[in-house]
Amino acid sequence: MARGDTGPDFIEALARGLDVIRAFQPARPVMSLTEVAAATGLARPTARRILLTLQELGYARSAQGGFALTPRVLELGVSYVRSMGLWEVARPHLERLVAQTHESSSIAQLDGSDIVYVARVAVPKIVALSVQIGTRFPALQTSLGKVLLAALRPDELERVLAEPSRSGIEPRWRPDPRERDAMLREVRAKGWALTDEQLALGIRSVAAPLRDGSGTVIAAVNVNSHAAETSLEKLTEEYLPLLLKTAGAISADWALYESVPQVTAS
Repeated sequence: MARGDTGPDFIEALARGLDVIRAFQPARPVMSLTEVAAATGLARPTARRILLTLQELGYARSAQGGFALTPRVLELGVSYVRSMGLWEVARPHLERLVAQTHESSSIAQLDGSDIVYVARVAVPKIVALSVQIGTRFPALQTSLGKVLLAALRPDELERVLAEPSRSGIEPRWRPDPRERDAMLREVRAKGWALTDEQLALGIRSVAAPLRDGSGTVIAAVNVNSHAAETSLEKLTEEYLPLLLKTAGAISADWALYESVPQVTAS
């Protein structure tokens, strides 16, 4: 892939390896060597060496005449979450919230114009879209994404939303800029966000921001429900107060976590 100016310490081989991993999308979980080369802009011999290296390391496998990623790739994302300590801080609060609502709860962060799930406590439900750690959805159509987008400065917002989604999802709701900005103003004013089947049929959720000790929004947390089972009234009148309390508790614990020096014993 074409890149802008890079520094003298830039490792092109590492960047190409990450390009190959990112080439695999929900719509194309298995790709031929030719498809990988085309998607990344790499020469076939280069793409082949990278795929065989990923295969030897356990991050890729042969499949249906091509290549596919393995679950080991998730370790890269889990390492990120663990390095932040966010999962350890949030887990007891998410588990308590799920026990109270009997609905799944997740934490996500922005990555371009998408949200990426970084923590989750789930309950068995049949929903239109499967969610796991590392799943990405277009931010604008999710309650988590609305909260995160509402926290951005106007120039940041335009830059982020100009990036194409890498989720492979075609959302049901596509607002124009005027409708989008009105929605985000409402989210800022209320301090929470709702989505009602705007991403896909059957998906309804509310989300609230998670903040660090300085008040900066670092992530968002939600309660996700099936529209056929949970009314908007129940979601906003019963689950939302529990969610807001949970978000406040996680934010307070995260601020405390940040304030304590982290020491690793040898």
